[in-house]
Amino acid sequence: MQYNRLGKTPIVVSKLCFGSLTIGPLQRNLPLGEGVEVIRKAVELGVNFIDTADLYGTYPYIREVLKSHKDLVVASKSYAYDAYTARETLERALKGIGRDYIDIFLLHEQEGPLTLKGHRQALEYFIAKKKEGVIRAVGISTHYVAAVKAAAGMEEIDVIHPILNFRGVGIVDGTLEDMTAAIELAYKNGKGIYAMKPLGGGHLISEMKQALKYVLDFPYVHSIAIGMQRIEEVWANVSFFETREIPHNLETVLKSYKRMLLIQDWCTGCGRCVDRCLQGALTIGEEGKAQVEHRKCILCGYCGSVCPDLAIKVI
Repeated sequence: MQYNRLGKTPIVVSKLCFGSLTIGPLQRNLPLGEGVEVIRKAVELGVNFIDTADLYGTYPYIREVLKSHKDLVVASKSYAYDAYTARETLERALKGIGRDYIDIFLLHEQEGPLTLKGHRQALEYFIAKKKEGVIRAVGISTHYVAAVKAAAGMEEIDVIHPILNFRGVGIVDGTLEDMTAAIELAYKNGKGIYAMKPLGGGHLISEMKQALKYVLDFPYVHSIAIGMQRIEEVWANVSFFETREIPHNLETVLKSYKRMLLIQDWCTGCGRCVDRCLQGALTIGEEGKAQVEHRKCILCGYCGSVCPDLAIKVI
């Protein structure tokens, strides 16, 4: 496994980052023991970096793994916008993972300069906690070119977590070329870059090798977060990151998995999911229920987090 220093930070991370969204309640919702075993397998194979978020509900899995692997790098994300919500989410993260510090704490889903300005008080709180040693690095996650560009020029930002895949799936405000140029700028400005959704939320599984090769060959990324919910996926990803090959039997198994957004019959059509979806993949249909345009959906599952009736899930 390759390891890289994350920009100007002192943090050293594996090229492959374990994306924990997929094992939690917004997606597969694995029993605690099963989810822990998936993460542990990745760690045994050389992965030292785990990505999560306040939204994901995966702190319990990570806490269990940290009991036996205390030095893992953990990144989490928060929708905090002021000092109060910043303190709440940071305390929830620390308690959730069972540590008195966290390696990386990000403002979640930033859109650009205006969003960053609106979350400035939270950012200032995180910067203060960095000075105290509670947070080792601060930054943002984003699907927006504008946010990467803005953060690239902010000295106080250490780490950027942008969407990146060879089809440009999920980029909200520009082209793949726009995003790669923005990431290059941020990288050259010394930001730690760990990319998300190299497989486009599962849409690029049929082109897996090409998709993974693209992000591995892209020179301006220190690490790549991939959601993994099965031990077979861990083996396949580690194998490709180390050898650029996936054993045929594993490749066949992975391509057989069909992930999709499921909207249950009891959906009431309240529209909260529609408002939440950055991709414009959800609408309210003629029957008064939510419906999904699968071509646009990146299977993040964030829509399910705002559904009051628990009618949406990635399966």
